[in-house]
Amino acid sequence: MSDGQLAGDKWDMAADADLSVVIEEAKLDNFHEECGVFGVYGHPEAANLVYLGLYALQHRGQESAGIVSSNGKVLISHRGMGLVADIFNTKVIEQLEGTSAIGHNRYSTTGSTTLKNCQPLVVEYAKGGLALAHNGNLVNFSELREQLEKNGAIFQSSSDSELIIHLIASAQAPDLPDRLIEALGQVRGAYSLVLLTERQMIAARDPWGFRPLVLGKLNDATIVASETCALDLVRAEYVREVEPGEIVVIDEEGIRSLRPFAAMAPRRCVFEYVYFARPDSLLYGRNVYQVRKLQGRALARECPAEADIVVPVPDSGNAAALGYAEESGLPFEMGLVRSHYVGRTFIEPRQSIRHFGVKIKFNPVVGLLRGKRVVLIEDSIVRGTTLRKVIPMLRQAGAREVHMRIAAPPTTNSCFYGIDTPNRDELLASRHSIEEIRKYITADSLAYLSWDGLYSFLGNGSREGYCDACFTGNYPVEVPRDREPHQLHLFEAADHHFNGGGRADRLA
Repeated sequence: MSDGQLAGDKWDMAADADLSVVIEEAKLDNFHEECGVFGVYGHPEAANLVYLGLYALQHRGQESAGIVSSNGKVLISHRGMGLVADIFNTKVIEQLEGTSAIGHNRYSTTGSTTLKNCQPLVVEYAKGGLALAHNGNLVNFSELREQLEKNGAIFQSSSDSELIIHLIASAQAPDLPDRLIEALGQVRGAYSLVLLTERQMIAARDPWGFRPLVLGKLNDATIVASETCALDLVRAEYVREVEPGEIVVIDEEGIRSLRPFAAMAPRRCVFEYVYFARPDSLLYGRNVYQVRKLQGRALARECPAEADIVVPVPDSGNAAALGYAEESGLPFEMGLVRSHYVGRTFIEPRQSIRHFGVKIKFNPVVGLLRGKRVVLIEDSIVRGTTLRKVIPMLRQAGAREVHMRIAAPPTTNSCFYGIDTPNRDELLASRHSIEEIRKYITADSLAYLSWDGLYSFLGNGSREGYCDACFTGNYPVEVPRDREPHQLHLFEAADHHFNGGGRADRLA
């Protein structure tokens, strides 16, 4: 029996699993961004602006959120589990007084969630209060943590973000910017950071620029954000990216730019264009929506299909499907409707509703699909469990044929630079041929975007400046091979009896 047949048997078993497992599969069959950060310096409503910024960045993390403000004398913190709108209200925002604040959205990974891993992390050390919000992942986290623990450091969380705080606290330099430089000089991997003290805000980005980070202005206030869509919501002006390897210091003396690290060839995450970033954001100098449409156009040129309509898997496939439809001349139709209100738990039917787990998220529009040959567009295939249920649902709704088109190359490798991804052996394309995948998801045909198509937005055939390790396995920063890499399992030591909620703390 071949590996493909063995996998097929396992897939069939998974298809008949308990409904609770099916629900989890429906929610987890994607890559997930780890978090979003937002900071404001020099505005009388700093915390309120951060709240709005986090609201705009909600797509980058839905498990927890936090805001830390400074009134010039103390740091004030409120963090909680859940969505931004559920954690913060008018009373909480009023307590977060001061003209500076930073915030963080988090997407949790394998394991339980817990308040102690919420960010921004807040500590009191020899130089005063310090809050830190981090988007990224440090590949040498385990090695550095072991060294620090041997020297007596005690960690309160399982987050690699706390490691940076320990390194800052143990640094020998007299002021925070130099301490941060000393700390970041020891880490390897991805980080886009925003830090806050009583009188200073600092933004920093790793020398490869894996994760996005931008600067904005709102009158006299300075804004830092993961994406420009957050600037738009607070009506801030986009100024520029925080450059790879740059540290930006913002205080009452103004803004200083430090470049203490050796210049590296940039490796910005190309998957931000494929899936993570909001379509209305300006990312790495290009509009995300327009990039996805160009990739969809390239997909239509490379992988045409004899069909009647083009249908996206919403919302991630929308822009690419529009591009495919325009290039192919086929009508674009929203043949699947997505629910945006899928909660964490459900009162499940017994076996009366087939494919319940996926139907809570997607529902086909029968009138558009009946008798049609459909080109179904999605940004990527991770485990394939969702498409394995969506395609039969389309057929049941009357679709005559379903031709699957993916607006990216096959995803064959895990990410260790700030994306929550399955282990490599859980990625469908890492172990199975395109034909095996086609049979598994039950499509009439399956095709992926080529490398040239993925980078068609550059217009010059180049792939320089981007990280595509999830497609190629070519990791710009070496991942340790002698131990299990720290791949965002940040909640392994969590309290399984945590009941949610939030807390507000003042650090004198």
